[in-house]
Amino acid sequence: MKDWKKFALAASLVLAATAVKAEEKFITIGTGGQTGVYFIVGQSICKLVNRGTSTHNIKCTAPSTGGSIANINAIKAGDQDMGVAQSDWQFHALNGTSKFEETGAFPELRSVFSVHPEPFTVVARADSGINTFDDLKGKRVNISNPGSGARGTMEVLMGVKGWAMSDFALASELKSAEQAQALCDNKVDAIVFTVGHPSGTIQEATTSCESKIISVEGAEIDKLIADNPYYSAASVPGGMYTGTDSDVNTFGVRATFVSSTKADEETIYQVVKAVFDNFDRFKGLHPAFANLKEEEMITAGVSAPVHDGAARYFKERGLIK
Repeated sequence: MKDWKKFALAASLVLAATAVKAEEKFITIGTGGQTGVYFIVGQSICKLVNRGTSTHNIKCTAPSTGGSIANINAIKAGDQDMGVAQSDWQFHALNGTSKFEETGAFPELRSVFSVHPEPFTVVARADSGINTFDDLKGKRVNISNPGSGARGTMEVLMGVKGWAMSDFALASELKSAEQAQALCDNKVDAIVFTVGHPSGTIQEATTSCESKIISVEGAEIDKLIADNPYYSAASVPGGMYTGTDSDVNTFGVRATFVSSTKADEETIYQVVKAVFDNFDRFKGLHPAFANLKEEEMITAGVSAPVHDGAARYFKERGLIK
């Protein structure tokens, strides 16, 4: 009899364990290049979510991806649950404009929260003769990989300037993790990146070879900011990187965390809760997060409707009505 009871107990434990395992939900967050801040955003969110797996049974992974546009397209296709994207590409995806004109509007896109500011950053070799953005014409420039937010923003600027790819001596399409070495190996004269600061890629580029950050400003940039609510004036602080002692003016966007109506309310609620209930811990996971404010993260750069799961948490906290 005792053996039968032991067997029954063991069987029930196995069944219980199987049931728990069956209830586990696996979610994927699209990020960006491994040396970029998007990758850290996704990894940081997953780290906080996975600390509470025993409570909510959600397990999170955040692989490196092509960046903003690639993440939004993957969410639309159902290949990713969530992703990080620039605020401008969130706007264009929702409305079916710019790079999303051909594929059409994505009305199911949902904002979860925004993260850090992202200045559009140009780094040039000190011996390149590049001192302004206009000096990039005729040079070897890494315009970033297709699908990345940096590439999209570079193409917007090229449109404003009336430039074509043929205006560069070379227009390479290296990913963010590859471009610092290319710059210092003298394979390109300049690189572009839309990124939160400090950035590992920019630090690598400015410490491995003599290089400097180039300003992106003027009447055309002022008009771009005035005409598009997702852009704002920005600067890269002087002294943050070797070779750049003074603040450098540019413009930028906001990194945002997005999903879609396909993601269920409870999952998004738990993800948001994991971040905002551990806000100080989250802010300590990267220097770009240090000055984040909860109130800004629910409004800045948010152009898609807020996901029901996120709204539920924000209402519980009294952050929105």
